[in-house]
Amino acid sequence: MAEKIIKTEYSEVMQKSYIDYAMSVIVARALPDVRDGLKPVQRRTLYDMHELGIKYDKPYRKSARIVGDTMGKYHPHGDSSIYDALVVMTQDFKKGLPLVDGHGNFGNIEGDSAAAMRYTEARLQKITQEAFLADLDKDVVDFIPNFDETEKEPSVLPVKIPNLLVNGAEGIAVGMVTSIPPHNLAEVIDATKAYMNNPDITTRELMKYVKGPDFPTGGIVINQDDLLEIYETGVGKIKLRGKADVEKGKGGHINLVISEIPYTMIGANISKFLQDVAALYETKKTTDIVDITNQSSKEGIRIVIELKKDTDVENFKNMLYKKTRLEDTFGVNMLAIADGKPETLGLKQVIKHCVDFSYEVNKRKYTNLLAKENERREVQEGLIKACNVIDLIIEILRGSKDRAMAKKCLVEGITDGIKFKSKESKIMAQQLMFSERQANAILEMRLYKLIGLEIQALIAEHDQTMANIYRYEDILDSRSSMTQVIIKELEDFKKEYGRARRTLIENAAEAVYEEKKPEEMDVYVMVDRFGYVRSVDKATFERNKDTIEAENKYVFVCKNTGRMCIFTDKGQLYTIKVSDIPFGKLRDKGVPIDNISPYSSQNERILCATSQTELNLYRLVFVTKTAMIKIVDGGEFDVAKRSVAATKLADGDEVVCVEVLKEQRNMILISNDGYFLRFPLEEIPEKKKAAIGVRGMKLSAKAVIDQVHFSKNAVESSIEYNDKKIELNKIKLGKRDTKGTKIRV
Repeated sequence: MAEKIIKTEYSEVMQKSYIDYAMSVIVARALPDVRDGLKPVQRRTLYDMHELGIKYDKPYRKSARIVGDTMGKYHPHGDSSIYDALVVMTQDFKKGLPLVDGHGNFGNIEGDSAAAMRYTEARLQKITQEAFLADLDKDVVDFIPNFDETEKEPSVLPVKIPNLLVNGAEGIAVGMVTSIPPHNLAEVIDATKAYMNNPDITTRELMKYVKGPDFPTGGIVINQDDLLEIYETGVGKIKLRGKADVEKGKGGHINLVISEIPYTMIGANISKFLQDVAALYETKKTTDIVDITNQSSKEGIRIVIELKKDTDVENFKNMLYKKTRLEDTFGVNMLAIADGKPETLGLKQVIKHCVDFSYEVNKRKYTNLLAKENERREVQEGLIKACNVIDLIIEILRGSKDRAMAKKCLVEGITDGIKFKSKESKIMAQQLMFSERQANAILEMRLYKLIGLEIQALIAEHDQTMANIYRYEDILDSRSSMTQVIIKELEDFKKEYGRARRTLIENAAEAVYEEKKPEEMDVYVMVDRFGYVRSVDKATFERNKDTIEAENKYVFVCKNTGRMCIFTDKGQLYTIKVSDIPFGKLRDKGVPIDNISPYSSQNERILCATSQTELNLYRLVFVTKTAMIKIVDGGEFDVAKRSVAATKLADGDEVVCVEVLKEQRNMILISNDGYFLRFPLEEIPEKKKAAIGVRGMKLSAKAVIDQVHFSKNAVESSIEYNDKKIELNKIKLGKRDTKGTKIRV
């Protein structure tokens, strides 16, 4: 058969392929299903554990076995994604209702990762079996082929509680993100019951039951008034604070004890919080901190900040709220898969989908149970009828040549070939008319069933079967009856697994922190040749002036409330608050400038460092390697931004010199091919910082400016050039934009 080539626009193929890929990620990997609140990897892991029989009352099994079995049968996306999902489902500090019981090191709230899967063990939690997996054998959900069509897996688990709300969810898809906070199980069940009793209930009325998120880490939600809009739209921001209490410390000190943290702080952000608190002290934002210790354990969070006796604790707490993650924001985006497509859902919509799913599951469940009870009733009625004519049954069995002949008589009344004791027996046999199922049960019935007590038990069992049939028919025929069944299940779960709320919901005033203004004074800022910066007071500088000037590349006086400025060879200006510069002893190391400004020592070189105050008093001269020069008024660099362009550069050009002009009179430009040009600074025009400037020296092909020096009138100055001493004032005075003099050495 000849091949048929189909020509297609490349962009259309790419667009279709990307959309297919995006939807695959969205539906099959990243987003939870609103019905069971689970992502595919979670659902498959729980189902695999169920299939392996790893129940809550059975021994733990190695996590590696669970992961390998899940990957081989249902989830071919790598073992790490499966194990990560298993780990999260065990962590009670991430999930309001852990679904897996872990044994071993499954990580902790401070961000330590779980041990390797070969070391840890797991089994299902009791509630997972009862509320997530209990009715899988009753045909309550559809089963679909797995990835290679060798196994069947449930398309959704028959979850009996609104798990999406109880455990929340986080996930990043293609162009989409879901972030649903966890909630209190008891409150969610109460809200579900209220919706079932009144489907027209409003979101505001539902919030009488669901007060707000209930994070496993506790904490305080401080924007209660915003929750209504969040739950109506499914989108918004929840403001969280940690819980901080005051205790008496040693020596009259005050201990601020943080016992609950914002949900967003779990993991590495706890150590980041400790670093941020320490940084507040190091940068002199506060002097109230005496010590900080992390006393957290398996029993819970306990971070102790020891404060001085006279500390304004409320003001200090407000500072922590403002400057650390003790107050943080949880972004809510209640995005889930509903009816096969991603949809942002409000509180009522989530509950509606879960309730509709519960009705669907229960309808299938009780339809299945009713069918089985009807089958059981049919068999029971056949056996009771057979017991009433047991002598005739025995006569048929003894007179038949084989099972088929006896069964034909019981079902169709055909007596051909059967030997009867009397004509009356034959006539009665022709009138039996048992069903196929009844006949099989009679033929398989054991003789002990003919004992009187066994017959009474059979009649009692039949009565119970009829009661079940009436009950199941009532549930299926009456929505109110099914509602009561679902509500009864929910109440049982609430009674056994409900717990008190952990997160406090309130409207709190915004934290107002009054920063203590430092007493203004002069400090000396020092920048060494390695790019480390520090500052000392005036007295320390005057005692060690010679040492400081010898050991540092830049030294200048500055107000501790002011800013320092650095100019780089890339034409950038970086401003740094002096208050951010470590202040202390002479031998303190300081910090790299990279750490306190956007400057990068890997890509840039500092050419000038000075105070912003000094810039306002003087002018600056800029020289580039292509000999472009200009003078700029220092006031143009009085900016609040941390980083701005200090000058305009041509492509491939860079700055080789930035100098603050004070008493200098002449400039000496030296090219890398040995030409010296000395001319008065008056010849350099004053330009704006956005200008490129004018040419200062005519350069030979491929030559660049190598060095720039300055001299004062009547002041002798010299430099070393190629091991020869050059007197700068003896160089012939020339004009700007000339070639200069060749110095031979």
